[in-house]
Amino acid sequence: MITLKRFIFDFLKYLYIIVYQLIETIFVNKFTMADNLSSKNTQKIGLQLCFSDTDFELSVLYDFTEDVNRSLRLHASRVHLLFAINGPTSFGFSPHYRRELKHNHGFVIYQPEGELTPNITAEPGTHLIHLNIRLVKMHELFSPDVHSAPIFQPEHANHKFYEEIELPSEVLMVLNQIEQKSQSNQQNHLFFQAKTLEILSLLFAEKQSNTEHCPFLKNEIALGKIKIAKNILLDHYKQPPTIPELARQVQLNEFQLKAGFKEIYGKGPYQYLLTYKMEIARKMLTEQKLQVQQVAHEVGYSNISHFIEAFKKQFGITPKKLLMNP
Repeated sequence: MITLKRFIFDFLKYLYIIVYQLIETIFVNKFTMADNLSSKNTQKIGLQLCFSDTDFELSVLYDFTEDVNRSLRLHASRVHLLFAINGPTSFGFSPHYRRELKHNHGFVIYQPEGELTPNITAEPGTHLIHLNIRLVKMHELFSPDVHSAPIFQPEHANHKFYEEIELPSEVLMVLNQIEQKSQSNQQNHLFFQAKTLEILSLLFAEKQSNTEHCPFLKNEIALGKIKIAKNILLDHYKQPPTIPELARQVQLNEFQLKAGFKEIYGKGPYQYLLTYKMEIARKMLTEQKLQVQQVAHEVGYSNISHFIEAFKKQFGITPKKLLMNP
């Protein structure tokens, strides 16, 4: 009897050990597979640092794979130039905002405050060339009297700058040279430094003038002119100037005025003005209880039908119904 009990006890003990090892093996394999999958999904994009000093940094990003998101650090107060070679690249700046950089296009980004860390996705075979430069150095290269530049004044120093550019053939040639040289075993910092300056010269040097000006100063000046244009429209909303007249007043061409207005305010000059006028009309109707015809006249409409149509398009209700149901 004792022998039988011992046999049963040893058998159950042996069975327990086998079951425990089996469960352990299953869980180990499960977590190993999960770790491998996680490692695959967080695979680092290859990065070749070509050269770096206090003013410049040039690198080439490669080994993009499908369904792999990696973030790129864009430090504040540096001008970042990003060039997509051999394919488009997608930048996720937030969960709700993503921009695609087209093949053979570039981004120019300046963020005065706060670091940007966009997530990057690209097709296999795509290369992304990243050049960043201190803003002060940028001004030194293009504007000799750097400290008198408008961007160093308090009202201009903290403005963001963003632009997408199509790369001319001569710039693409230089970028291809950088890409090929970065893959070789013979790294030459002097070569990459020279190519960096060549890119900046090809992109930003003024061909039609003997003097070179920093493109960021020109952008800040244009920004100021567009804000002046907005104030002119709002000050004369009853009888606003035409687009050609407004462009002449602020010394911009019509395309710069309309494109800049839309970039800053999200609407063209007349669309922005119309929204402003309709909001004034709404307050006159709801707060001052003025009659529809009087309100139409106050906001610059000689034809009441045109005013009613514009008001309904803006708010989805006629002025008369708004008066009746404030």
